[in-house]
Amino acid sequence: MRRYRFLYEQLVRRELRQKYQGSALGLAWYLVNPLVLMGAYYLLFGVLFPQTKVDDYPLFLIVGLVIWLFFSQSLLQAADSLLAQGGLIRKARFPRETVPAAVVTVQLATFLAVFALVAVVELAVRGTLGAPLVLLPPLLVALFAFTLGLALVVAVMHAYFRDVGPILSAVLLPWFFLSPIFYRPEDAAAGHEVAQDLLTWANPIAPFTYVLLLAAYLPMSWLDRLAGWKHHLTEFRRSGSHAWVSWKRKPSAPNRAHGNTAL
Repeated sequence: MRRYRFLYEQLVRRELRQKYQGSALGLAWYLVNPLVLMGAYYLLFGVLFPQTKVDDYPLFLIVGLVIWLFFSQSLLQAADSLLAQGGLIRKARFPRETVPAAVVTVQLATFLAVFALVAVVELAVRGTLGAPLVLLPPLLVALFAFTLGLALVVAVMHAYFRDVGPILSAVLLPWFFLSPIFYRPEDAAAGHEVAQDLLTWANPIAPFTYVLLLAAYLPMSWLDRLAGWKHHLTEFRRSGSHAWVSWKRKPSAPNRAHGNTAL
């Protein structure tokens, strides 16, 4: 791949130009879709049929939707990428995985730009700047690696079997509703540990989505536990201070003995 780095960069630039060519808003259009979906699902699950106990539910929604759109759009566009670049593939010899990799990289660039904006809003509104944010870079790298590997498989399969693309589009719809995007597994399957484990671990995108939600959104339960720890630490320090002051004020044994003799 290092030998064909220039070709890879040109494919990425070409995809970026084609993606936003003739568009007045450009990258802003990538934010419109999750905002519309956020409004629809908030109206449905947050107002009409409230099913969740999540605070700041619209902010919870937007994080999961941005992650899912990166994942789904990468797979859908990578599926047809080898066929779309058939002319270039027939004319030149280069690693074929460069084509779907360029498609996923373009999706990654737009995803990171929008996710950074969403993360800033999350921190400003919720004031939840904390240690879990350190996990965001390795988590994003892991999400990119997983999406890229799956995109390569889908692209090769669709090049040989043209039904893979339509099947993928059909599979992504129920996959979306089974992912912890607009709900938490513990809320959707309360009292059913097996169902919670299936929603969390049987779905390959669910661990990435949920952990990134925890890192960027930081549910209030985590903050409540942190506040409880700080409260206990404060009480411990206060009790220790009182004990130290009482011990310092207590007369020593020789002094007490000398006073008794004098009497």
